Amino acid sequence: MSEVPILKETTRTTGREALRNNITAAMALAGAVRTTLGPLGQDKLLIDDEGRTMVTNDGVTVLESAKVEHPVAKMLINASTTQDRIARDGTTSAVLLSAELLQNAWELVLQGVHPSAIARGYRHAEEACRQHFESLVIEATEEQMMAAATTSLSGKIHSAMQNHLATLAIQAARAVVEERPDGRVADPTRVKILTQTGGSMTDSSLVTGLVLAKKRVTDRMPKQITSGKIALVDGGIERREMMSNMKLSVANTGVLESFRQQEKTVLLDQINHLVDLGVTLLACKEGIDDDVHAALTEAGIQAYRRVARSDLDLLARGTNATLKNDVKGLTESDLGVFISSNNERWNGVMHWIVETEEGGATFIAKGSTNETVGEVERCFADALGVACQLLEEPYLLAGGGATQIALARHLRRFAEGFAGREQLAIEAFADALEIIPRTLAQNAGLDPLDSLLQTVAQQTTSNDPSPHHIGLNIERKSPSNMVDDGVVEPLRITRQVLAGATEAALSVLRIDDVPFRLDILRFRGNCFHIERSRSSARIIRARRLENMTGKLAMSTN
Repeated sequence: MSEVPILKETTRTTGREALRNNITAAMALAGAVRTTLGPLGQDKLLIDDEGRTMVTNDGVTVLESAKVEHPVAKMLINASTTQDRIARDGTTSAVLLSAELLQNAWELVLQGVHPSAIARGYRHAEEACRQHFESLVIEATEEQMMAAATTSLSGKIHSAMQNHLATLAIQAARAVVEERPDGRVADPTRVKILTQTGGSMTDSSLVTGLVLAKKRVTDRMPKQITSGKIALVDGGIERREMMSNMKLSVANTGVLESFRQQEKTVLLDQINHLVDLGVTLLACKEGIDDDVHAALTEAGIQAYRRVARSDLDLLARGTNATLKNDVKGLTESDLGVFISSNNERWNGVMHWIVETEEGGATFIAKGSTNETVGEVERCFADALGVACQLLEEPYLLAGGGATQIALARHLRRFAEGFAGREQLAIEAFADALEIIPRTLAQNAGLDPLDSLLQTVAQQTTSNDPSPHHIGLNIERKSPSNMVDDGVVEPLRITRQVLAGATEAALSVLRIDDVPFRLDILRFRGNCFHIERSRSSARIIRARRLENMTGKLAMSTN
């Protein structure tokens, strides 16, 4: 039977009204995180459905914890999440810049500029900024790398912990950096983070190697071994369970004992296979049968069971081993190598420490409460991401809004070369970039307009050899050279903020039709079919169907 629409969408907004509503949602989202930007940004108290609380000013944490229904707000949250995944910092800046670009675009639309012309102008402005980065960047020194990692923690944690975490983050990044033909690669996921409640935040430490809260299967095994081969098993050394529908008929006790001996022989054959391969360290995802503990101990093998798959992956990357499903499938080429493996008791809990040739590190986050430990963990992850970026791409930009002001000044000169309405869009892009220094000043209790004008004037008239390094010094409450003050940030962060914010803003500008309800009720065969936007279709039988005015009793026969 053909499909006949019964109920169509009844409410929708188009054109300027749709754009206005979308921009309103974007501005509301930006307003939720605006006060968290900068070293003097404020914290947010987050409460989940179970009543648990979290205090943080990390932009992406606030946004991802929010319950947002508007699709445009979700688009900006996705842009912030992407920023966090790629650059580990700049999430709040990405949302603020996106919202400001949309706000400025709306003012141009009211003046009669078509969104397509605005989009073209924004594209030209983004490309001009990318090219101008070359004249703004500086190559990072050891001291400046430390300053960049510390800057990423400004406002998130007190100053005493900023230097401590920044130092540990740089050490961890150096422990996981790899030299490859196409350049350096520093993967922050190779750094494991353990959390321990108790003590102060300054007790947080870094251990070279992988640390797991695990104990060997029996204390009779060697407590410490050095320079050997490791085998990783994505399974276990256990007796196989019988199928549920299998029946075993036992005529006498000898048959049962013989059956058990055969099971044990199968397990011992796996241990003998490990001995033949020269394995001295074994880690299994599943269990290790009690009957083989003695055999492993006699062979001098240190074994661990029920190791998480994520930890096995870290071990595989650090030792160059291959994860296999069973012991019998292991070959010489599947084994990895390690420098040392030992066991230590920390706060009453046994920990397994493995040092590998391919590097790796474990950060021990400590704090007096669970909330404090969680904040230390998030701050270290941000600083580690910045440190890894600088090892891969050692280029920095001045912070304190200096780079945004320099880019805005460049764009205003660049816009003069356009005769069309794109010139207005490029100038609007330049105005949007200044939302960063204005928000920094506002969160520090300064007048945003006066602070911006003073900084622009300093960059324009200063005799400084690098005037584009002049930004707003929050502590001095006046413009100064940010590079000399140690306020710097990686090039990759600002570049990703620019790309992500521009793409999010252009995606919203292209929307001119927003339906409020997208339910379409169609009759198919002997049932009604309700289609909903972005959700799976639901089949509701006619006798259970309820419409908006009341119950609809129908017969499909």
